[in-house]
Amino acid sequence: MKKKVTLIHGDITNFPVDALVNSANKSLLGGGGLDYIIHKKAGPLMKAECVRLNQEKGGCSTGQAEVTTAGDLPAKYLIHAVGPRWLGGESKEPQLLCDAYSNALMRANEIGAKTVSFPNISTGVYRFPQQLAAEIAIGTICSILPQHDQIAEVFFVCRDAENYLIYKEILSMLDDPKIQIKISSVE
Repeated sequence: MKKKVTLIHGDITNFPVDALVNSANKSLLGGGGLDYIIHKKAGPLMKAECVRLNQEKGGCSTGQAEVTTAGDLPAKYLIHAVGPRWLGGESKEPQLLCDAYSNALMRANEIGAKTVSFPNISTGVYRFPQQLAAEIAIGTICSILPQHDQIAEVFFVCRDAENYLIYKEILSMLDDPKIQIKISSVE
């Protein structure tokens, strides 16, 4: 069966999926941008799990991912993926971003998620170049998605028009017989 990759323009926190990926910081205790919004909307149960992970494991390393409840969000689970800060590209940032996407997808498969939504990890307050980040995100997910038997569909959810257009251009050129691409229209 073909896996599906769907591009959406909208707010990832309103999108019902089994697993919603959060662009988190290392502490898992909330930060800026999307991480702040997710912590605010998910509520105290999710926050308590993040505090526990911070105390037990010291948070989450860059390139890794941890799972919590989604709390009050319309998802079953939150996968907190820690992407790298952009430091000019000489500090393994591309590999660390690839790792964040692949580890988040692996964690989603481990918890039995059929549907997973991804934001544009590291492109906000961490300043990762949007074009390169999109190429890494799409390349990583599309190359390893067929290996994850639990996952049927991955959604790339872009909040801003600029990232949406970059993802749309890359996905429109993708021709993989194992993956069905769907590009939603702009809201």
